[in-house]
Amino acid sequence: MFANVRRFFQVGLDTVEYLGLIIVGFATTIAMYQEVMVMVTARHVRLTDLLLMFLYLEVLAMIGHYFRSGQLPVRFPLYIAMVALARYLILDAKEITEWRMLAVAGAILLLTIAVLVVRYGHVRFPYEEDSADKRPYVKE
Repeated sequence: MFANVRRFFQVGLDTVEYLGLIIVGFATTIAMYQEVMVMVTARHVRLTDLLLMFLYLEVLAMIGHYFRSGQLPVRFPLYIAMVALARYLILDAKEITEWRMLAVAGAILLLTIAVLVVRYGHVRFPYEEDSADKRPYVKE
């Protein structure tokens, strides 16, 4: 009985999760299209526009990876944060103080170190994947 209840809630949560990912994917695609239209209308491409496009691509890559593997690597949000901070530095370079610029650069450095630590951990201590453990309600 509890197994059936657990399976019901697991399927429900997975459905909501996938629906949310689809909505985020569509919204990201629409935002990307709108940004392309802004660049076409302005007939000018700035570095900040390209970095914003990379942010959108990273979000889409993160969603795609989750749909393929059922897992979300920690590195993807770290990459997104690094690009977002770099874009912030470029956009507001004239208006931010030296200390704020150093703080943002330090945050990017810390995120980079975090990516290296996570990558090292995955290479040095790989997970032993068992496909049966990924989705407990799926029977082979």
